[in-house]
Amino acid sequence: MRLISVIVLMLLSFATLPTQAAEQHSYVIEKMKDNVYRFTAGHYRSVFMVTDKGILVTDPINPDAAAWLKAELKKRFKQPIRYLVYSHNHVDHSLGGEKLVEPNTTVVAQELAAEDMVNTRLPTAYPNVTFGDHLTINLGKSQVHLQYYGVNNGRGNVSMRFMPANVLFVVDWIVLGRMPYKDLAGYDIQGMIHSTEAVLNEPPFDLFIGGHADAGSREDVKHYLGYIKSLYAKVRDGILAGDDLPTLQKEITLPEYSNLKMYDEWLKENIAGVHRMLLDQSYFNFRPDVKEAQQDSM
Repeated sequence: MRLISVIVLMLLSFATLPTQAAEQHSYVIEKMKDNVYRFTAGHYRSVFMVTDKGILVTDPINPDAAAWLKAELKKRFKQPIRYLVYSHNHVDHSLGGEKLVEPNTTVVAQELAAEDMVNTRLPTAYPNVTFGDHLTINLGKSQVHLQYYGVNNGRGNVSMRFMPANVLFVVDWIVLGRMPYKDLAGYDIQGMIHSTEAVLNEPPFDLFIGGHADAGSREDVKHYLGYIKSLYAKVRDGILAGDDLPTLQKEITLPEYSNLKMYDEWLKENIAGVHRMLLDQSYFNFRPDVKEAQQDSM
């Protein structure tokens, strides 16, 4: 029996090796354009910029990913980390900051994101530089322009434009090639639309990199904007017509966006997310012109 137990334990330990190897191989660094690189950790992505004056990194993602990235940066580039910039407050992008920070690293976040990290006692490196609407970071011959457009996803979520490469990095409120995540937890649908329109009103970028899914072009961002605007309009108009959530999920299809990954799996959840926002944020369930609200109040 003891021999059988030992054999079973050995088999189980070997069975875990592919999973551990897969997790390790999920860490990838890719050169995207000029001195701008993308770091992938599973389904998450961040970017960093390398100059002769040091490196600027963005979201650490999690402690293990951040530790791996720091070790790779030291091996590949042999430059200090001068800046760590958070895209926003959400923990699935901002944990692990302490693994990237060095004695001369400046940690940067929009003021609402920084406030939330401190108030919630988030276990990461806290920002020591904050800003309101805009901040430009100069590093060597390169710059990063940080812009806050208002609410969209989480608190203090900003765009980052890396120059002169002209690469735009946005996390969560623009996702290319894939549906927005499930039921849009943490999102503000009207803010997502506004912020994405604002990005498209800026001077054109050469390459878009997101915190998830695909990199792409300005046209890809327009396609994404078309989806979230259509989704919002269909759910809003359906509620105004008196449709309940199951009816909306049955009747709204948006086939022109069926090329997006997870379309079949997440469309109903996207609809539920917008429905929830319209009730929670816009109080559609209290409006006298909404038939379903009148029925609920009887």
